[in-house]
Amino acid sequence: LHLVESGGGSVQTGDSLSLSCVGSGRTFSTSHMGWVRQAPGKEREWVASINWDGVSTYYADSVKGRFTISRDNTKMSVYLQMNNLKPEDTAVYYCHARWLASEYWGQGTQVTVSS
Repeated sequence: LHLVESGGGSVQTGDSLSLSCVGSGRTFSTSHMGWVRQAPGKEREWVASINWDGVSTYYADSVKGRFTISRDNTKMSVYLQMNNLKPEDTAVYYCHARWLASEYWGQGTQVTVSS
């Protein structure tokens, strides 16, 4: 499973940004998908995840109420809508897939939020 993120950029506090992750591979539609971020000098932090059919979603407390994860299996895509962005959201955001015992990562997309 190959994952490619897009949509990162530089915004100001309070702005919104939408990330996309397109997958290739026949396991996408049955994979548990998520977003993980890594800020400079910090370890990777799980942000949000969604089960294979999009029914169940999960969020870190730090983004709950501001971020929304969704997926479209017909487009082999997963999205992260980020609203009311804060400087502490600045990080490289990675798309993550888990299928059975295998894990897959995208190359990451930078999100920078200035105050």
